[in-house]
Amino acid sequence: MIFKKRFLPIAMMAFHSLTVAAQKTVENYSWTNLPKAQQPAFKRDTVRITAYGAQPDGHTLNTDAIHKAIDAVNKQGGGVVMVPPGLWMTGPIVMKSNINLHLSENATLLFTPDKTQYALTEGFYEGKSAARNQSPISGINLENVAITGKGIVDGNGDVWRAVHKSQLTEGQWKEKVASGGVLKDDGKTWYPSEQFKKASTENKSMLLTPGKTPKDFADMKDFLRPNLVVFNNCKKVLLEGVTFQNSAAWCIHPLMCQDLTIRNVRVENPEYAHNGDGMDIESCKNFLIEGCTLDVGDDAICIKSGKDEEGRKRGMPTENGLIRNNIVYNGHGGFVVGSEMSGGARNIFVQNCTFMGTDKGLRFKSVRGRGGVVEKIYAKDIYMKDIAQEAVFFDLFYFVKFATDGARDMREEVNEGTPVFRDMHFENIVCNGASKAVFIRGLAEMPIKNIIMENMVITADTGMELTDGDNIQFKNVHLITPEKSQAVK
Repeated sequence: MIFKKRFLPIAMMAFHSLTVAAQKTVENYSWTNLPKAQQPAFKRDTVRITAYGAQPDGHTLNTDAIHKAIDAVNKQGGGVVMVPPGLWMTGPIVMKSNINLHLSENATLLFTPDKTQYALTEGFYEGKSAARNQSPISGINLENVAITGKGIVDGNGDVWRAVHKSQLTEGQWKEKVASGGVLKDDGKTWYPSEQFKKASTENKSMLLTPGKTPKDFADMKDFLRPNLVVFNNCKKVLLEGVTFQNSAAWCIHPLMCQDLTIRNVRVENPEYAHNGDGMDIESCKNFLIEGCTLDVGDDAICIKSGKDEEGRKRGMPTENGLIRNNIVYNGHGGFVVGSEMSGGARNIFVQNCTFMGTDKGLRFKSVRGRGGVVEKIYAKDIYMKDIAQEAVFFDLFYFVKFATDGARDMREEVNEGTPVFRDMHFENIVCNGASKAVFIRGLAEMPIKNIIMENMVITADTGMELTDGDNIQFKNVHLITPEKSQAVK
């Protein structure tokens, strides 16, 4: 049996083993044999960036001094590059293998607002090859690399991004307009430059289609906002203790990495930061994210694996991950899978996390054309408060209403572009305050299937809305809604 649509506007009602099409079961799993990530190790040899002339005055451009320190340590077989206390202005930093870039307490790497320092390069935008400005911190094909300490990495993101008047207070808006830049013709959006405005209003593409190189995008360079930290195809990566903030686009973006650890970091972006994701773990294998605090402008901890045909050809799922003991404040979602998940995601465990004031709690999203299989996702001991929208959310019609997806295939047939979400188990979920407890909307041709939710207490304005699902099981679920709640139409 497959349910097509079901509304459950439940007030003060406890469920015990309410099951839809329960002929199947989710595959057994264990919280005792969890995924592990190998840790990098470094020689104790330490070089301070001041040894190569770096100045902590917040004005001197220290790019060359930092790179000289990295090169010297790398040539000696690796070790620690120390950033002492101070305000260190710099251009983009390119990491090397066997380097631990260590930021002392009260050390801030502040990336220059001079955009000429950032070269146009081949990168990725939302899962597809695209022209981008060079990331403030990047590394490709590295092994044994880390950014550690108690310092701050600041991307100076406000000089890169547009902002709508409605997203700021009156005082902030006046300050933004006075800072320079240009306004949209209706006066309601601020752009960093005329070049940015033109690219945005004309909806120019940044994608690297056949025959195009990054140099072909020079006339829209200012529009190509960089992700703050990007490690591409690296092994044994560690980010620990550092605050990463104010990114122009995504903040932390490990791509096609293996053995990744993100521990005790803080990620901060303003609420108005467009694409201001906290962590986007894309096509990575064996990873640990623990003890982190995020307060961002978009999705917080997000699992991705490429977009549409390009992602399917890459064929690299994000897999074998443990996400535990994290706190998320502002963000579009606390733990998120998608929407660029065309390579798939599997064997991911989320435990003992708190979401405070996010738009959604557990968020899963995709759309026809993506393809990919998302399966074996397990979450337990998740605590939420003041969730603006849904506490648990599945939607396979994500972004369909927007013009950019207006031509997307809407046929109800199974093909390589059909996304599959299945085999998940959520338990011990508590939410005090949400607009809706649970929202599930699958596809007619591919229902969301084999989802177990048990031992849950959710206080919400409305209960559940379920469309196109198969074997969605609720066990010992207590939903608390207003006594006169109505079904969501």
